[in-house]
Amino acid sequence: MRYDRIWLDGRLATPLSGRPGLAVIEKAAVAARSGRIAFVGPMADLPNGWDAAERVSLDGRWIMPGLIDCHTHLVYAGSRADEFERRLAGASYEEIARAGGGIASTVRATRAANEEQLVAESLPRLDRLLAEGVTAVEVKSGYGLDLESETRLLKAARRLGVQREVSVVATFLGAHALPPGAGDKDKHIDDVCAWISLLKRDGLADAVDAFCEKIAFSPEQTARVLATAKAAGLPVKLHADQLSNLHGAALAARYQALSADHLEYTDEDGVSAMAASGTVAVLLPGAFYVLRESHVPPIEALRRHGVAMALATDCNPGTSPITSLLTVMNMAATLFRLTVDEIIAGVTREAARALGRLAEIGTLEVGKFCDLAIWDIERPAELVYRIGFNPLHARVWHGR
Repeated sequence: MRYDRIWLDGRLATPLSGRPGLAVIEKAAVAARSGRIAFVGPMADLPNGWDAAERVSLDGRWIMPGLIDCHTHLVYAGSRADEFERRLAGASYEEIARAGGGIASTVRATRAANEEQLVAESLPRLDRLLAEGVTAVEVKSGYGLDLESETRLLKAARRLGVQREVSVVATFLGAHALPPGAGDKDKHIDDVCAWISLLKRDGLADAVDAFCEKIAFSPEQTARVLATAKAAGLPVKLHADQLSNLHGAALAARYQALSADHLEYTDEDGVSAMAASGTVAVLLPGAFYVLRESHVPPIEALRRHGVAMALATDCNPGTSPITSLLTVMNMAATLFRLTVDEIIAGVTREAARALGRLAEIGTLEVGKFCDLAIWDIERPAELVYRIGFNPLHARVWHGR
């Protein structure tokens, strides 16, 4: 058996498909051929006569799946530091949004930027994620809110995956907010539904998302978007129950959404519906922290019903200006009381599940893409425990 590259003498920790907890192997090896994992397991189990074009000794370092940031708004222009100051002075997220700030503020700045500028502003944010071992990232649109600008955002997202060695999943979020100056939410939903087939035709959208909230769109309006996307053959996701309980989680489940995200106000019925549909709960402690929320997502109910829990940065200019998935991992433990095993699975296996990519990434198993994060740590808990600490030794994407 000949491999392109093999990593030897590592300690391996990975979630496995269909099994709880982490599988740990001492004296482990991972081998890649044609960008995919051709062997993973104890060095003693390597086949007789194996060889490799390149051998890398890890000297006992930890090998884990590459991290996956499954919910970001990475492509945008401008800053909302002024709104941060206003929130410190007592203004709420809803008050700022209703006064023309929030998402609308970023829409104005983003519409004024061309594709080159959007890529140039977004690459440093992406680079900070990659420096922490991220090998796949979801990028949402939603800061254009007209067809021309949304198309430009999705094209910029695609270009990030060309200019860097990272897998990019592009999600159309046209139903993010009412465009500045527009007065009719139903008319905007009509437009969004019309754009979906065009973006699918042009290969720009891998999924469709919407924001179901009092300051955004009603459950009925959101359902139109999800139904249109499903009819076009695109999977759906949903910003659900972040600021109030509009039963967004149950709505997402009704359309077999890949994920429902935020979920601070989701009730037991919503959790039960997600469990029945296989919809992943994407928890976003960065936004919870920045907005100084106190209503924690229903973690115990999610556990009790067996709903998969993923984690992501929610990187965006207003409510989660975070480009560190490692920091988010600590927040998930401190704010939401997730365990180390839940957190590591949440940024690998369950994040892949939330993107509909578990067959390809998220765990270290033969046949999947060889996406690795190799760490200088004594035990996996260090990745969750330490703050402002990046022990990444090497990042491997598709075997290189």
